[in-house]
Amino acid sequence: MLAAAARGARLSSWLPQAIPSRGSHWQGSVLAFRASLPMRAQPKKKKKVDVKREQAQKDRMKKKIKKLEKAAPELIPIEDFITPVKYSDSNRVRSLPGLSPEETERRVLLMKKWCLFKQKQDNAEKKAIQTMVEAQQEALKELRLESEELYQAAIRRDEGLFPFERDGPTYTPPLPGYDPPEGKCVDITKVYTQ
Repeated sequence: MLAAAARGARLSSWLPQAIPSRGSHWQGSVLAFRASLPMRAQPKKKKKVDVKREQAQKDRMKKKIKKLEKAAPELIPIEDFITPVKYSDSNRVRSLPGLSPEETERRVLLMKKWCLFKQKQDNAEKKAIQTMVEAQQEALKELRLESEELYQAAIRRDEGLFPFERDGPTYTPPLPGYDPPEGKCVDITKVYTQ
């Protein structure tokens, strides 16, 4: 009976077994192959280290380091911040090409159209604000007829609406000749070397 159970176990070993899952990242699905990759991997053979080759490589690196130490570091100049003197002359003025009469007329008409558009836009904005103020006044009148307490609460100024800070006079006047400290400065200027 034991032999038959062992033979039955050998025959069904290829079927997925009921193994409690702990959320392993190697486990894909329930029917997937159950062997994990690290268990199937073989250890890699260690390469033999050639002592002479390694020593020669170290010597080459030492020579390169000595060669770099001998050469003085060259700073890379930053020319973006230096304006040439010929460009800072105040007499240099770029001359604009002359416009034709047609182009001048076109620009004048375009400016007039732009001014008319902005005037209409301003009038529409003022009209919208006026209608909102009138509606607000009408609502306040109706609220006052309904309840005086609600009206007083509605017209009360909201101090927290806009953040406001004011600096008044100090308790002591400034000391004459006092040079305040400027504080610490951390220099983070990048220095380029070759």
